[in-house]
This record gives sequence, C-alpha cells and structure tokens, in this order.
Amino acid sequence: MGQMTQKNANAKSNFAPDDTDWRILAALQDDARLTNAELAERVFLSPSPCLRRVRDLEQAGLIRRYVTLLDPLRLGLTVSVFIQVSLEKQMRGALDTFENSVLARDEVMECYLMTGDADYLLRVVVPDMQSLERFIVDYLAKIPGVSNIRSSFALKQVKYKTALPLPANTARASRSRSR
Repeated sequence: MGQMTQKNANAKSNFAPDDTDWRILAALQDDARLTNAELAERVFLSPSPCLRRVRDLEQAGLIRRYVTLLDPLRLGLTVSVFIQVSLEKQMRGALDTFENSVLARDEVMECYLMTGDADYLLRVVVPDMQSLERFIVDYLAKIPGVSNIRSSFALKQVKYKTALPLPANTARASRSRSR
C-alpha cells in the first residue's frame, strides 16, 4: 500500500499539462456540466482521448471536484461579512483549535491564515443580522484563544469568480472557440 501511495504522489508531482489539457481545464471551469462529447468537440479531440485526459487531470489533482454554484440572495443569504480574528497566541495548538472550530461552521465560506494585523480572515454568509450576531457572540467569541474580532460588511459584490487564471493564450483560445 505504501508503494502505491508513493506511486500516486509521484504521478501527481510529475504531471505537466500541455496546451490541450489547459484547454480542457478552461472549458470545465467555464461549464463543468459539459458532456464528454461536448468537451471533446470544444478542445478538438475525439471522446475517448478527451475522457482519458480528464481522468488524468483528476488523478494528478488539477481537478479537485465538481460543484454547483448557488445564488446566495435567492436562498435568503443576504448578509456577507468579512471578519478579522486575532488570537491571544499564535502557537500551533491555538491555531489548530481555531481552524478546527471554523471548519465545523457552514456559514464560514472561506478562512485564511493571514499576515498583518489579524491572524485570520473569514468570509461569512448568513440570512440576517441576528444570525450574524449569534454566530459571533455565541460561537466565534467563545473559541478558546480568540482575543479580537472585527467585522466589515460587503455592501455590493463587484466581482466574484471561481475560475482560476490559466495560461492566457490557452484560456482565451478555448473561450473564443466556444462562442
């Protein structure tokens, strides 16, 4: 089993995407619901090699998972807030305690360990101010080691995207062919 794990790790670290792989990634970032036949046509492959490449990209860890993006406003999640959290001590145990606590909360959409004034930056989405108050007072402030919490409300989402920047000419070529 140890050898198989090492073999898979080597396969992941040795994988170097070519232009076709980049086009596949760009197309899937744009629309993960493409059928294999649609994807193959878009990247100028036949279906079998296209499917093999997608599986290789998945095994190499370049494709982590497929998701559906929901509209938070239509779901009643109207409050989006960025919360800076400082800890009393930045020791491994305190960091682990905080991170494990935050991982357990569905309203925490993102959490980053930061440099600068605060130790962590969270993006939290909740339905209303009362829910935010409950999250901060009843949960966040009670995590051992938390010393300071500062919130900033998002008034308007100017830009939001999930697609990562890929090599410019490959992504651009894929988008222009799909139009």
